[in-house]
Amino acid sequence: MTIQRHHPPGLHPTPTYHHVTIVEGRRDVHLAGQCPLAEDGKVVEGDVLAQVDQVVANTAAALAFAAATPADVVRTVVYVVTPDADVLSAVWDRFVESEIGEAFTTASTLLGVAQLGYPGQLVELDVTAATA
Repeated sequence: MTIQRHHPPGLHPTPTYHHVTIVEGRRDVHLAGQCPLAEDGKVVEGDVLAQVDQVVANTAAALAFAAATPADVVRTVVYVVTPDADVLSAVWDRFVESEIGEAFTTASTLLGVAQLGYPGQLVELDVTAATA
């Protein structure tokens, strides 16, 4: 299996992610939206960055279960309850600097949204990976 990440000519430069990710010869791994829930099913206490840390831990566990790594991720979508670009940037930076940071070098989208599924939930991560 090969994963190629590209910046096509004519598209703007990106801070960490690539515009196009191409996968050949793969096994797809689709994670459910990873939420900031502890093992007891409750949203972790703290601010949005504390929630990011829990989402990172949950995503790492889900990828490991599927025998995948952050390097195998081919698409991420980050949802953050905020209209504030500074908060979006802080969340992005926290993900990029985390143990799953390599997952954000691929095709990625970062969205500010009005609401997520759990009361108090501020962040959610959608991940698709591909393995051989």
